[in-house]
Amino acid sequence: MATATNAKRDYYEVLGVARGASEQEIKSAYRRLAMQYHPDRNPGNTEAEEKFKEASEAYGVLSDQEKRTQYDRFGHAGVGGFDASAGFPDFADIFSDLFGFSDIFGTGGRRRTRAQRGPDLRDDLVLTFEEAAFGITREVKIRRRESCETCKGHGSEPGHAPAMCSTCHGRGQVQYQQGFFAVARTCPACEGAGRVVTHPCHKCKGEGRVVQERTLE
Repeated sequence: MATATNAKRDYYEVLGVARGASEQEIKSAYRRLAMQYHPDRNPGNTEAEEKFKEASEAYGVLSDQEKRTQYDRFGHAGVGGFDASAGFPDFADIFSDLFGFSDIFGTGGRRRTRAQRGPDLRDDLVLTFEEAAFGITREVKIRRRESCETCKGHGSEPGHAPAMCSTCHGRGQVQYQQGFFAVARTCPACEGAGRVVTHPCHKCKGEGRVVQERTLE
C-alpha cells in the first residue's frame, strides 16, 4: 500500500518545470499557477484551492536551496516536515506582483529601509534683464533636513546604540496567520526598522535628522 508521502506528486511535475530549472523559472511557474488557482479567483472551488496548496507547497521547497537539495536526494521523505502554512521565500513579492497586495504582505516595511530621494528645494530669485542675459553669481540660503552630526543619523544619544525591537525581534515585520498561509506586515512598534531608540539624541530628539541652513552659489 502506498503511504501518504509516496502519494504526493513530484514537486517539479506540480510546477511543470524540469529538474534543472532555474530559480526564476520556478518562480515564474508558481506565479502562473497561483494566478490560475488562487482561492480569491476561484471562490468555492475546492479543487482549485487544493491545487493552489499543492503548488505553494512545491514552491516552498524548490525555492529554498537547502530544501531543494534534500528533495532532489531523498524525495518527499527528505522534506517530510514541510509546513504549507509557514510562509515561503519571496512570497510577498509574488503576490504583490499578482494582486497588488503590497501593504498586506508588508513590502512597505522593506521599502522603508531603502534610501529615498528627498523633496526638491526651491528658491525664487529676481534678476534684471542684463543679469539674465549675461549671467551673474548669487548666493542663496536654503534650509534642508540633514543627518544629525551628534548621533551620526542613528537617533540615539552618543554611547547608546538602538535596541532590538522586542515586537519583531529585529526583523522589521510581524507575521499573522491568515487561512492556510502566513501574512507579513510592517512591525507597528519599530515601523520596519527592526530597532528602537531607547535613549533619543538630545539634538535631533531621536529622529536622526535636523534642519540645517546652507549657503549655496
